[in-house]
Amino acid sequence: MLMKIGGLARALAIILAIVAGFVALNMMNVPLVLVVLGLIAGLAMPEDRLVLTTVTLIALPVIGAALGNIPTVGAQLGVVCGNLALAIAGGLATTIAIRLYHMTMDGVTGMMGAAGGTPAAAR
Repeated sequence: MLMKIGGLARALAIILAIVAGFVALNMMNVPLVLVVLGLIAGLAMPEDRLVLTTVTLIALPVIGAALGNIPTVGAQLGVVCGNLALAIAGGLATTIAIRLYHMTMDGVTGMMGAAGGTPAAAR
């Protein structure tokens, strides 16, 4: 279920990023909605995509600046890249928070296991 909700949030973020690049949506705070959708989509992001997603986030502003040089639609394409970067940043924030949680829990349970030895029931 969580994977479906995350996938839906990712799809909505991509569609909103593209539409907001070409159409002025004054009735909503588009950056806020993109970050929130990204945060939700980050719940379903697998850890093996963390590096690829980070590289994409770093590359999007450069790509947006390059696309900005295209006559007629360059500015809109640059905005689309910026919008996508907002959504991806939200997803990475969630994924990094989950990763830090798992690292902390592994460290805490590792400390308990090393200090306590074998449980009394196993002796």
